[in-house]
Amino acid sequence: MAERGRPRAFDRSVALRRAMEVFWEHGYEGASMSDLTAAMGINSPSLYAAFGGKEALFREAIELYGRTDGGYTDRALREEPTARAAIEAMLRDNAAAYTAEDKPHGCMVVLAGATYTTRNTGVRDFLVEKRRETTEHIHARLRRGVADGDLPEQTDTAALAAFYTTVLYGLSIQARDGAALDELTRSIDCAMAAWPAG
Repeated sequence: MAERGRPRAFDRSVALRRAMEVFWEHGYEGASMSDLTAAMGINSPSLYAAFGGKEALFREAIELYGRTDGGYTDRALREEPTARAAIEAMLRDNAAAYTAEDKPHGCMVVLAGATYTTRNTGVRDFLVEKRRETTEHIHARLRRGVADGDLPEQTDTAALAAFYTTVLYGLSIQARDGAALDELTRSIDCAMAAWPAG
């Protein structure tokens, strides 16, 4: 039986990408429905029909970010041959992405929920969980580094993961504040100088 009703008059994936850019630039609170619908080229009823509302759209936009512009951390942790190389690539690749001229500066997952109201604790909690997952992925890579002999056996991998996560998120905030790549690179050089000797 044929489907009834008019087909969607927009490309859902293009609309989602545009919504992601609005949230990335303005944050969840700062992105109004009119900002979103204007960028997406649709009206509010179409947004609700296609995405279920602002929060559902935001969550989907965060997932898209993780698969695209925000995928540098996962790639580095998965593909680099040593724990040190993974952490260094994570920091350097993200710093370059955070300062790219054609994109909003900084990390969407770090910055999009920096301000929230009690109405939006679900968004805050969602982003907190995403950031915890990043820390756990870093921690897992460092534990693997100990197992592989890249790091000394006595390394406090939980503390080291927290440290490098803090550096990563700090780079995001600095980039949003206008720091250039060379400035972020100096911070990364300092962070890598703190790598455990072994």
